[in-house]
Amino acid sequence: MNIFVSNINYTTKDYQLNELFSEFGEVQSCKIITDRETGKSRGFGFVEMSVEDGAQAIEGLNGKEFNGKEINVSEAKPREEKPRRSFDNNRGGGYGNNRGGGYGNRGGNDRGGSRW
Repeated sequence: MNIFVSNINYTTKDYQLNELFSEFGEVQSCKIITDRETGKSRGFGFVEMSVEDGAQAIEGLNGKEFNGKEINVSEAKPREEKPRRSFDNNRGGGYGNNRGGGYGNRGGNDRGGSRW
């Protein structure tokens, strides 16, 4: 079972989270997620345990204080794929689009002339 843990104190280390969850059974893996650029904790992580041990850990640890913060513990949900963002977002703008945006038709009229 993959377990999502949030509201983790930023100073908490992987081994500390591992020790906390090991009270409920064997921890297969434990990882606090860090920022790619700074290497600092992002305040959440994942723990993998057997289904039985994981269910007990969720029950026993959700809402408990750990390293000065009340942690949230739940079963991890699969990550939803988000549609890729395009750079133009279909906003128009640009040259002579008769909408008054960008360059070209600054007046926003259909004649293509400029008010200036």
